[in-house]
Amino acid sequence: MVIAIVFGFILAVCGHVPASAALALALMALFMMVSNAKRAMLGEPLVFSDLALVGAIFKHPQFYLSALTRSQKALLVMAAPVVPALVWWLFVPSWQAHLAGLGLALAGALLIRLSLKLPAIERLAREPDLEGDVARYGLLATLILYRRRWRETRDPVPVMAAQTLPHPQELAIAIQCESFADPVEIFGDPALSLPGLAAAREQAWQWGDLLVDGFGAYTMRTEYGVLFGRSEAELGFRRFDPYLTARGEGSYALPARLLAAGWRSLFVHPHDLRFYNRDEIMHAGGFAGLVGEERFAPPAPDEGRYVTDKAMAIEILDLAAKAAVPTLVFAVTIENHGPWEPHASAGSLTDGYMRLVRNSDAMLLTLRDGLAALGRPATLVFYGDHRPSIPGVSVPGAARHTPYVILRFDAGGQIVPGEGQRVDLTPAQLHHAVLGLISGQAG
Repeated sequence: MVIAIVFGFILAVCGHVPASAALALALMALFMMVSNAKRAMLGEPLVFSDLALVGAIFKHPQFYLSALTRSQKALLVMAAPVVPALVWWLFVPSWQAHLAGLGLALAGALLIRLSLKLPAIERLAREPDLEGDVARYGLLATLILYRRRWRETRDPVPVMAAQTLPHPQELAIAIQCESFADPVEIFGDPALSLPGLAAAREQAWQWGDLLVDGFGAYTMRTEYGVLFGRSEAELGFRRFDPYLTARGEGSYALPARLLAAGWRSLFVHPHDLRFYNRDEIMHAGGFAGLVGEERFAPPAPDEGRYVTDKAMAIEILDLAAKAAVPTLVFAVTIENHGPWEPHASAGSLTDGYMRLVRNSDAMLLTLRDGLAALGRPATLVFYGDHRPSIPGVSVPGAARHTPYVILRFDAGGQIVPGEGQRVDLTPAQLHHAVLGLISGQAG
């Protein structure tokens, strides 16, 4: 029925039956090609929530086109002008064909809508099982079924806010670091150890693996988990892009839960805050201020395409130093976003990644030392959002975790020695661990 709808729509436009059939099949093949490219790079096929990001592809194409090979990109470039040209060239002024195509498209859409209400269909895909459902029902049917189940979900009951009053000068800094992972685990070379991460683990109140869901992308899944603290089981079909519905879950966000206890929260991200609707979601989640790309100078030609982690560290420490009340700063970096390019002095994508991840590691040390110098009680949380996807080197697999560390500082700026215990957590569990530490309240 989906293919019939596409065929009918093209026929309604051009009126040429063989050409409409060929174009409909070509578009379906292109759709499958994109899904296969995504699976190869990110470890999962297209999901219904990906279609909500179509507009973002045109605004920020570098985030998405990097998933395609050169030949696939060339095919897209050639197809872009060819398809409308073919429709124009093959146009047949036949009102019978145009009306038949329109009727077929509308009938197909109606049949799909009615079939979703059948008891036999209602029993399908009641719980998220993406790989299994694609194998059972096919990609197109799974897209439609999952969107239907997603629309059936409802916002949760609001959660209570924390009440325990903090130290009047307390700080909490949470850093979600783009593509930050332990190179020793990814590449298997002990010589690639990150000194900042190693030192932070030795001094940590708590550290371990962050059991993220995505690979190579889906920053917002990890970001949502740490900010809002709702698990994948609680999210259900919202898990694939929880930011699509996050505005209705604002009471669960860390800033909202800390607000009644006197905390002020700031969100820092050196990019367009309209991406993922962060400009709306963060306000709904209780952030008093948003710091976006306008606060940062563009990167220098030798610094890459994004605002550097060094610039982020300077801004975060400045915000911390100026904080007059208990303050949470939640920052999302972007310097280490792929695709990675070989540096002038390096000859591989791995070397390109290592150059940037070392900058992230240096940021961790800068923040540690900067917070200690402030001489205020503070908690520093640092973690990676997902592993990098580097063709032939770092590819989707069972291991997807990234590192996290939690450092605590007393009122004199000294690092508080915890048990240094290793505890592996999901992003939602990290949310509750942080909430418990800075508010004295269990999540």
